Amino acid sequence: MKKYRKKKKIDYDKITNKRFSLFLGIILLVFGLLLFKMIDVMVINEENYKDRLSSLTYATVSGTSTPRGRIYDRNYNLLVDNKSLKTITYKKEKGITNSSMIKTAYKVAPHLELDTSKLTEQMKREFYYAKYPQKCAKLVTKKEIEKVNQRKMTSRELEQLKLERISDKELNKFTQEDLEVAYLYYLMNKGYTYEEKTIKSDVTDKEYAYISENNANLKGFNTKLDWVRVYPYNDTFKSILGSVSTASQGLPAEEKDYYLNKGYSLNDRVGLSYIEKEYEDYLKGTKPVYEVVNSHETKLVKEGSRGKDIVLSIDINLQQQLEKILDEQIRNAKKEANTDYFDHSSVIIEDPKTGEILAMVSRKLVNNEFMDNTTSIITSPITPGSVVKGASMLVGYNTGVLKIGEYLHDECIKVAGAPEKCSSVKTLGTINDITALAKSSNVYQFKVAIRVNGQEYYRGMKLNFNQKAFDTYRNMYHSFGLGVKTGIDLPFESAGVSSKKDVNAGNLLDFVMGQYETYTPLQILQYITTIADGKNRIAPHLLKEVHSVSNTEEIGKLEFTKEKEILNTIDTKEEYMNRVKEGFYAVMNAPGGYGVGYIDRSLQPAGKTGTSQSFLDTNGDNIIDTETITTTFAGYYPSNDPKVAIVVTSPNSSHPNSNNDFMSLVNYRITQQVSKAYHNMYD
Repeated sequence: MKKYRKKKKIDYDKITNKRFSLFLGIILLVFGLLLFKMIDVMVINEENYKDRLSSLTYATVSGTSTPRGRIYDRNYNLLVDNKSLKTITYKKEKGITNSSMIKTAYKVAPHLELDTSKLTEQMKREFYYAKYPQKCAKLVTKKEIEKVNQRKMTSRELEQLKLERISDKELNKFTQEDLEVAYLYYLMNKGYTYEEKTIKSDVTDKEYAYISENNANLKGFNTKLDWVRVYPYNDTFKSILGSVSTASQGLPAEEKDYYLNKGYSLNDRVGLSYIEKEYEDYLKGTKPVYEVVNSHETKLVKEGSRGKDIVLSIDINLQQQLEKILDEQIRNAKKEANTDYFDHSSVIIEDPKTGEILAMVSRKLVNNEFMDNTTSIITSPITPGSVVKGASMLVGYNTGVLKIGEYLHDECIKVAGAPEKCSSVKTLGTINDITALAKSSNVYQFKVAIRVNGQEYYRGMKLNFNQKAFDTYRNMYHSFGLGVKTGIDLPFESAGVSSKKDVNAGNLLDFVMGQYETYTPLQILQYITTIADGKNRIAPHLLKEVHSVSNTEEIGKLEFTKEKEILNTIDTKEEYMNRVKEGFYAVMNAPGGYGVGYIDRSLQPAGKTGTSQSFLDTNGDNIIDTETITTTFAGYYPSNDPKVAIVVTSPNSSHPNSNNDFMSLVNYRITQQVSKAYHNMYD
């Protein structure tokens, strides 16, 4: 028989009391910790937490762009300054609705001249959407609205549907007044809410007075003095100085993300090209800083200031002199025969010891009026002709196929499959390397190139294709800056036009006399300054100094001086380079030298001339149809210690004519006048 144990009686009251006590203890502990934390925050570390809160909630914004730094020439002549402009601005006030903004816009628009040609279809639709919100609400279905509630569509996507469904018929009902208000409404909303927007710069006295006198009733509208760049020397060198965006343009669209990542605002004004763009970091002003009190109010924290001043290496007086010389000589040349396609010449002057560009000018005659063409110096390659023969000669020396002083016979040569090739005066007889440079022998270079190609010339020979020979010449040219970028301190330059793939053996002969690839005048300048230096390729530059902000008309304290930059050293023996320099001296000084008279021989010049075949599309059908002649000069003086290098180019200065063989000497005359102008100013 089983025995049953007596069940133990459970004391539920006791268990409940224990659990309640535990729960109460936990609550007291939590409240104790909270109380301790409150005391810590409010008493013990009050200041520390205040600072942390401030850092987390303190927001600042920058004000509108301040005036940029000034730009001077090397003699501290002011090239670019700022001028105050009467400007109308708008800043959205707290609590202002779209409807209220539109009403204000209708008040203001009749008193401003607004360029409605900039009004896009999207701007019109956004204005219609803001003006007629109830009509636009009917442009979407209940199902589409429900999709937003179900998070299958965003509010922005729904808004976009409304904009797209605004009919052209409705938009076409806009009057001229509506269009002006639509554009004004766009300007009022452009950028961030808390930013002050520039509505219009350089306004008339009447426009300025209307806003000034009525701004109390035109909520958000105000007047202020803005700035614009001014050029005391008018258009001289202006294209290279570059441009700045306007207040209404703000950041350029294609570079918007780049500038925003650097801390700019959408309506900031920036350098758009050349010097203004290259030295944006120096020239831009420091914007005032404001604390954001709320979404519509700010408080000034830090004053803004003008940008730093920069000094260029350019001599503006020399620049003006060269402009006059080019204008006169180009116009005179156009009176000569065979100059139908000639329209511009270019000049660059540089200090070969430092790389400082003293002047760079290109003038173009269009419809009997001259225009600045200086940007072509760095962007438009030309066929250089014989000026490159110094580099070609070094290839012969370096490869060992040519000895210093070696004599070769200048004759018309003939290789299989190609027409006969001669020097410019048919034959020069037996000549050495110095005479070959002085009298610009093509044949001397041809015979050296054939040796570099691994062959020896004989009449009727087949010239083998040898890529290594092309590469050897090209590498030497590149080391002088021909066919590669020069490193000039500008945001863009052309590298010239080099062959992507060499296929024709005969092109090697064109290569060595400057008839195969094309280079910019700036690249030719770097080539000649490298020879003048005798060793180093130096980057040309336009910046000379940077100065701190000055609150007076005087330039501020010197902060930075541009030093010369050596890009590479020419891989050749000193005796080889000296031999080329001796040949370039003979070009300018020896009897029969092709450069005699370009620069006064008393200055002991050295250099090289170039005459090349070039070709044009004269009727715009993208087909080359006309042969022309391009003339080039590159030189320096004095030859034993060069202090100046000069390059002059005149593309298409003549063209072959069956009736006469006249060839303009415009490049010769320009070089004479330019070298005299420099000599009178600096020597």
